[in-house]
Amino acid sequence: MNKDLRDLVKKLTKQGFEVGQTKSGHYAVRKNGARVATLPGSPSDHRAMANVLAVLKRAGFKP
Repeated sequence: MNKDLRDLVKKLTKQGFEVGQTKSGHYAVRKNGARVATLPGSPSDHRAMANVLAVLKRAGFKP
């Protein structure tokens, strides 16, 4: 897990989101038991983190 992803996971857990690793190596983000987003295991696409942040913001995440 790279530093940016690790920092994002810490912020998510502080705000009440649950983050767990999937079998495929990605990270599932849940809020109140419902899956909100899936974080990439290693963001190789330069837009991957920006797209995930947009989804998380719509779910109530404050960066």
